[in-house]
Amino acid sequence: MTIENSTQQDIETIFDLYKKATQHQRDVKGTVVWPVFEQSLVEKEILEGRQFKIVENADVACVWAITFSDKEIWEEEDNEVSVYIHRIATNPKFRGNGYVEKIVDWAKQFAKAHRKRFIRMDTVGENKKLIAHYTANGFDFLGMKKLKDTSALPEHYSKDDVCLFEIKL
Repeated sequence: MTIENSTQQDIETIFDLYKKATQHQRDVKGTVVWPVFEQSLVEKEILEGRQFKIVENADVACVWAITFSDKEIWEEEDNEVSVYIHRIATNPKFRGNGYVEKIVDWAKQFAKAHRKRFIRMDTVGENKKLIAHYTANGFDFLGMKKLKDTSALPEHYSKDDVCLFEIKL
C-alpha cells in the first residue's frame, strides 16, 4: 500500500469512485448522497497537490482531498492551524480494509509536517454508523450544526445539518 498525490490521469477513476460512493450512500446507507462534483474542482485539487489516493497492487483503493481552510462549513471555527479532509471514497473491492485509520495516520504526519494542530472532517446528515466509525478512528464528534449559508458549497450541504469531527494533535 502506498499513499500518493492523485494525478490528472486519475480523474476518471476518482469520478468512478465518487459515483460508486454515491450509489452506496443511496442504496445501502439511505443517507444524504453526494451530488455530481465539478471536474474543475478535482482538477484544481490535483494541481494544488491536495487530492490523494491509496494504491494497492496498482489499483486505486481510496481517494480523498484536503484543504487548509473551510470557512463555509466551519464558519467562525475555521482556522489556519487545521487540515480539513473531504470526500473519502473507497473502491468497493477494497471496503473493510481500514482506510480511514490509514488516512488518519497519514493526516497526523502530514499535519505535523505542515505545522497544523487539528485534523477536521464533516459529513452531511446524522449517519450514526459513520459517526461511530469516525470516532473509533480517533476523531472527536463535535456535534451537528445547521450551516448559515450553503450557496458556495456542493448542493448536498443544503439538505441537512452537518456533523463536525476533529482530532487535536
